[in-house]
Amino acid sequence: MTEKTASKHLINLQSQFAADNAVLQNAVKIFHELDQFEYDLDLIGNEETTAIQTSWWPIISVIGGNSGAKNTFLTNYLNVELTATHKTSVLLHSPQTNQTMLPATALDVDYRYPFYRISQKMEALKKGEGERINDYLELKTLNSSRLQGKLFIDIPNFIHATNFDVSNLLTTYSLEQSDVVLVFCDIFNSTTDLAKALITTLISQQESNKLVYLFDDTTSGAAVWQKKLADLGLTIGQFIGTSQLEKPASADFILLEQRLANAGLQRSYRVLHSLEKSIRDLERVVIHEVKLAIFHWKEGSTFSSLLVLGLFAMMAVFAEVAGIDFLGLLIDPIVGSALVLTTIAFMVPTHVLFSKMVAKISMRSLARRQKQLHLIENLAALFERNINFSCMMLPMSDPIGWNKKTKSQLAALLNKTQDLVQSLNDNFSFYTAIPTPIANQFAPTFTAPEPTLIAELIATQIVAPQPAPVPQYVAPQPVPISQSATPTRQSSLMQKILRK
Repeated sequence: MTEKTASKHLINLQSQFAADNAVLQNAVKIFHELDQFEYDLDLIGNEETTAIQTSWWPIISVIGGNSGAKNTFLTNYLNVELTATHKTSVLLHSPQTNQTMLPATALDVDYRYPFYRISQKMEALKKGEGERINDYLELKTLNSSRLQGKLFIDIPNFIHATNFDVSNLLTTYSLEQSDVVLVFCDIFNSTTDLAKALITTLISQQESNKLVYLFDDTTSGAAVWQKKLADLGLTIGQFIGTSQLEKPASADFILLEQRLANAGLQRSYRVLHSLEKSIRDLERVVIHEVKLAIFHWKEGSTFSSLLVLGLFAMMAVFAEVAGIDFLGLLIDPIVGSALVLTTIAFMVPTHVLFSKMVAKISMRSLARRQKQLHLIENLAALFERNINFSCMMLPMSDPIGWNKKTKSQLAALLNKTQDLVQSLNDNFSFYTAIPTPIANQFAPTFTAPEPTLIAELIATQIVAPQPAPVPQYVAPQPVPISQSATPTRQSSLMQKILRK
């Protein structure tokens, strides 16, 4: 295994963004281990890195409608005069007092910023649009202290959009890459197709808890907008009124400042999510595509060889019909063995030739697939490792280098990434033991039994107590009249009868 040197891109990311962030420093180490893993599989070069899948800047996107509330907010909050534009603008801090507008190519080729290689996605979306990237994007440098350590993406008003597909691509990409999204509610008054597509994008992004809705609280309250957006499917987000945002001491401004200050924290989670996604996509996307290409490669080469064998079999049948005892020659121990050996000697190089021809077709198909999926991994290079004699002749399904050992290494990288997410969570979750309450001296005390006594009680067989016998009821026997006692007092009539 050749040791891969750390990419200069990864070193620059570490020095610029991870110098004072322990989580990102550990993320850089895992990114380098992942780079080494892919380098061993010939998926990336020595100077490439998987850490450029997302921008490491804290990103805040701002989107609004026709009322001009968005431009007013940006002007007051950043304390700069912004010129109106129909382009998606990335706002960057600069110590220079003059505003500078740089073309979109500055974003397209710099891996540190958002919209890196966005021209490739535009070209794949519509042919020729990748060359017109400067018509849709720009980079502005502003001397604003509130831009330090973060980027703002100013999404233009939809009424200026000239191309639905490209504008929707840039808007969706901006929201996906952002850590906080400020949505001015006047955008929902628009009826354009882009506004409808925006609602769909916001619904897909609302679970990330990055949406902040800014509304004019002088005309309507938060409850009104909450109900209106809930009817559109937007049920998650924070609502802040705009009337007090010009006052730094107001509660709404402080609330917004706290939300924007947390963009750096959200950025850390986004980078870790990108790292985890890169690890998972290596198996479920990259390896899957190569395995699929290997399957079609083996199928195509085997089918071609079987066609040749079928041709030989057909010729043997024609020879047998023509009167040539081909079956007898095949049964002959000497001639038959020679025919079999000759067939094998012919078919082996023929199968190798077919395998190489089909492999070239498969590699071109993988190159197209790589562009479609916007992957930095070289799928064709990993596939090319399998073009050897043993792989051509023997059945196989996995690319060379993908085995139990590499799978366990990839699983270890995934566990390390998840541990980083847990360590980031630990910054906000502390377990504090509940203090023991002071006992009341007059309350009855309970003494816990000794553990040995408890064990003896558990081991002792429990015998249910026998119920006390219930006395039976005995009915009294009737006394015969003759045996009854003579009454002590008799009537006078009775005495006369007895005397007689």
